[in-house]
Amino acid sequence: MMVGIARASSSGDLAVIGVTATRSPAMIVTREQLAAAAAEVIEIGRREAERVSGIVIGAFGDPGLQALRKAVAIPVVGLCEASMLEAASQAGRFGVATTTPDLAPHIQQRACDLDLSHLFVGTRLTGGDPMALSADPARLEQMLAKAAADCFELDRAEAVIIGGGPLGQAATALARLFERPIIAPIPAAMRRVMSLMI
Repeated sequence: MMVGIARASSSGDLAVIGVTATRSPAMIVTREQLAAAAAEVIEIGRREAERVSGIVIGAFGDPGLQALRKAVAIPVVGLCEASMLEAASQAGRFGVATTTPDLAPHIQQRACDLDLSHLFVGTRLTGGDPMALSADPARLEQMLAKAAADCFELDRAEAVIIGGGPLGQAATALARLFERPIIAPIPAAMRRVMSLMI
């Protein structure tokens, strides 16, 4: 699904290749899982760097991003970083709507790392088990829509990022429901990596 979104978001002459981590969980929902995923992300990135022109790390917490950037000579982009930079530049104040409460402090830290704390209004959560919610696309979209609406209405965000690569289809659908910007992380990361590959 994520590779399909990436391909749809790329220019026609760009080939998008997906590589799946095999030692990491299907969905990263805790800080421990995020930290554990970094080693495999770096390993995959180093292995693939010789045959690609850019890398997108397909996990919203950007595991291994800085270390992989230091290890390879091509652009490396993370979903969270690309989304936050795009939201800040296009809209100003932004929030994140997501399903993973244990990662909310990490999302806050990413905004700090990018010097965007002054624009970040916070994270709104769907509630419930993230894995179960991801298995029910209609319910996932409904609950993310509520979280995004709370970002706009209660937190006064001017853009909302849907925080998660596996939430990519919901992000695309929600972008059509709101008049204000909904930032889908996979297309944002593709736009950023393509701009850096030029």
